[in-house]
Amino acid sequence: MNIILFGPPGAGKGTQAAKLVEERGMVQLSTGDMLRAAISAGTELGLKAKEIIDRGDLVSDDIMVGMINDRMSQDDCKAGVILDGFPRTVAQAEALDAMFAEKNITLAHVIEIKVDENALFARIENRASETGGERSDDNADVLAKRLKVYHENTAPVLPYYEAKGHLKTVDGMKSIDDVSHEIAQILTS
Repeated sequence: MNIILFGPPGAGKGTQAAKLVEERGMVQLSTGDMLRAAISAGTELGLKAKEIIDRGDLVSDDIMVGMINDRMSQDDCKAGVILDGFPRTVAQAEALDAMFAEKNITLAHVIEIKVDENALFARIENRASETGGERSDDNADVLAKRLKVYHENTAPVLPYYEAKGHLKTVDGMKSIDDVSHEIAQILTS
C-alpha cells in the first residue's frame, strides 16, 4: 500500500509516519530525512540542500523526483511506502503519477493532517527545545516562511488529489493516538 501524508510543517506527518512504520511495517520515505542525511554526510546535494532549507525554500523538483525514484527502486519499497513531504508541488505530483504508472505502482490514499497553524508555532518551539535545536528549520521565522511556501506551492496539490478521489482528511489537533486511529480507519476502509 502506497500513501502520501500531507500537512503544513509541524503538523505531525513524521510522527504519524513513524507509527505506521512501527505498526504496519511500511517504509517511510521522508524527503526531509533524506535531505538531512545528505546534509549530515556532507554530500554535494546535501550542501546545496542545506543552503536552500536554511532559507525555508523548497529544493528543486528534479532533485526531489530523482531522489524518490531512486529510493522507490529499492527492494524494501516493493510492499509499499509512506511518502512524507513529497510531492510538494503539482509538478512533483504529476511526476510521481508518471513514475508510478511507469513502475505499475498504485497510490492508495492521500491523507491530509489538518491543523490550526497558530498552534504550529508552539509545536515547532517545543520540538526545538526537545531536540536542542538540532534542526536548523525549527524556529518561528523559518516556520513562517515555510508556511507561506506551503500555501503557495504545496496546498494546491490537495485539489489535484481530491479530483482523483484519493484525498482524505484527519484532524491533526487531536492527540497523536487519535490521529493514528483516524489514519488507521482510512487505511482499512
